[in-house]
Amino acid sequence: MFTRLAIPDVILVEPKRFGDHRGFFSETFHADRYDDAGIKGPFVQDNHSLSRDQGVLRGLHFQIAPSPQGKLVRCTAGKILDVAVDIRKGSPTFGQHVSAELTADNGHQLWVPVGFAHGFVTLTPDTEVQYKVTGYYDPNADRGLAWDDPALGIDWGLGGSQPVLSDKDTKHPTLAELPEHFTYEG
Repeated sequence: MFTRLAIPDVILVEPKRFGDHRGFFSETFHADRYDDAGIKGPFVQDNHSLSRDQGVLRGLHFQIAPSPQGKLVRCTAGKILDVAVDIRKGSPTFGQHVSAELTADNGHQLWVPVGFAHGFVTLTPDTEVQYKVTGYYDPNADRGLAWDDPALGIDWGLGGSQPVLSDKDTKHPTLAELPEHFTYEG
């Protein structure tokens, strides 16, 4: 099932799972069906991260031209709160965000298109996240947005605790400081 969220360009995917006494089987990607639902590839790279601690926050990240990335994200061990922030100038949802809880148990995925900053926080220890991207990693195009920008109002579900961050993720600009990297196309 494909569900458009409050920002309709972001899509929650709930693949069917077929279970029995052995476990389950799930088709986690089918190019034609995903394309028909608005999740446009081609996907050119798969990424996999492991976060040892609960409360690891990775983000908010995006890549600019010439190497922008759409991301199809899923959690394969543990649980995350996955967040997408619209950073397309002129968009009716500019500066707004949507989130979804992705877990190994629910098997859900989140489509984060080009023009959105993306991040997640781990809600359990030893969490693994895998995602397909539509553009290759390009360190020259790598950018970020401050995870704690009050203008975004993101509740990361940390209950007042400070997240575990990379040094890079402590230095991103706020939305007001962010240059115009993406324009809303309608």
